[in-house]
Amino acid sequence: MLYEAYQAHSDVVAPMRWFAHAFQGLLNQPWPVLAHHPVIRGAAAACEMVARAGMWHERPDFGIRGTMVGNQAVAVSEVPVLRHPFCTLLHFRKDTDIEQPRVLLVAPMSGHFATLLRGTVETLLPDHDVYVTDWINARNVPLLYGRFDLDDHIDLVASFLRELGRETHVIAVCQPSVPVLAAVALLAADNDPAQPRSMTLMGGPIDTRRNPTVVNQLATSRPISWFERNVIATVPARYSGAFRRVYPGFLQLAGFMTMNLDRHVMAHIDLFKHLVRGDGESAEATRKFYDEYMSVMDLPADFYLQTVARVFQEHGLPLGRFTSRGRPVEPHAISKTALLCVEGENDDICAVGQTAAALDLCTGLHIGKKAHHLQPKVGHYGVFNGKRWRTEIYPKVRAFIHANG
Repeated sequence: MLYEAYQAHSDVVAPMRWFAHAFQGLLNQPWPVLAHHPVIRGAAAACEMVARAGMWHERPDFGIRGTMVGNQAVAVSEVPVLRHPFCTLLHFRKDTDIEQPRVLLVAPMSGHFATLLRGTVETLLPDHDVYVTDWINARNVPLLYGRFDLDDHIDLVASFLRELGRETHVIAVCQPSVPVLAAVALLAADNDPAQPRSMTLMGGPIDTRRNPTVVNQLATSRPISWFERNVIATVPARYSGAFRRVYPGFLQLAGFMTMNLDRHVMAHIDLFKHLVRGDGESAEATRKFYDEYMSVMDLPADFYLQTVARVFQEHGLPLGRFTSRGRPVEPHAISKTALLCVEGENDDICAVGQTAAALDLCTGLHIGKKAHHLQPKVGHYGVFNGKRWRTEIYPKVRAFIHANG
């Protein structure tokens, strides 16, 4: 009944949000004398806040139409390379013949769409040939396509690396650090030619016993049966994935927002003030962030529950007990793929040390093929987005990729 209750509430408030949006448009017209009156601006701002009070469940557009390669402006188009029921391998194809290092960017499958990495992609594009895992909202995947679990995630990463071929570099942002490390370890054990040239893990939960965060403590405070009873829901009949069991995106978002509730409340208070003052630039920056942040997707239940159990409760990788389809996953088998671990000093989701644990596990790698970067003064999202990502973290990632090309 959890999903049905959320859907019923969403249906009830939808007309109110629509009316507020329409009335906002009316108030924002260039009425003589009244257009800039504080009362009119305040009413329009209040209407916008009501219209924005909710979540979105459709993937936003990446909206990347071009980039700069050297001093040349180059057109960019999104081209699907491989389609899987739960994910599309998306290529940001540039209109240029210049050869650049090929990068597979594995987006987190954690309640937000891959477009959360729009800034990451924009930063990578001038210097790299970029591919992204574009995850599909599980509530839109019909039951006939079966389940999707952690082993399927590992298999999918391996298949994408095989499709892209030799000389590929892989970057995992947050949650997929575990399946990416596992996929690369299995490829290494098979001496598969698709082993990537380098692997960059950014803010990922390799060993959540190190400096456990609130997220880690929640995962270990209850048995997996509790999560199955309390956070797994069934997709309502109106959607393509009707009756599929999922971890709803609205629950994931609610959990994230609760961790920093004061900050989110203040951001919306500031947005209201910007709108009243007519500070369009500041208001637009906040709008863009929350348009993306409030766009959520559901996760397949099997994938979510296995991740909680095997990564956060059993600590399979650091304890050497992680398997995939019965095969042991042995990071020490990795000897050809250079490894860079990136962490944020203020990360309250994957704390300092949790990602760097991969360096200790990859004992088969020469010390010269391992690197670690701890970025001061950034939280979880700052590791892969924002000013410090662009100016301080990315130059190190780019140098690492080019050094191991």
